[in-house]
Amino acid sequence: MSVTSFQDLPLADREREWDGDAAEKRVREWAGATDEPNEKYRDAHVWYDAEHKTNFTAYKLLVADVVDGRLRAVPRGVMAAAAVMQGSRGGVDLPDKDRDRVRSHLAKYYAKMGEDAPWERD
Repeated sequence: MSVTSFQDLPLADREREWDGDAAEKRVREWAGATDEPNEKYRDAHVWYDAEHKTNFTAYKLLVADVVDGRLRAVPRGVMAAAAVMQGSRGGVDLPDKDRDRVRSHLAKYYAKMGEDAPWERD
């Protein structure tokens, strides 16, 4: 199990809609990951199961999309991932040992957006 390295991706426009399924398709195409995931594909996610890294289903918490040919973190994607981490939409099944690192990763994008992550607010 593994938390991806923080990529410090540029942010997409704050108002950009988030459609995770459509973003997934665009990221696969951009990364050239048509048959199996690769490192570029991994960079769009916050977490993956390193033991099964050749399976698309091993990747969770997609926060990026391809905008104008470049991979960008999408604020609403970051917010959706944070909501899932807090149990929304059924939550996400991650090892307990990875949860703090995932929150830290997401908090860095919140900081780029000029906000505190939901779990850092009063």
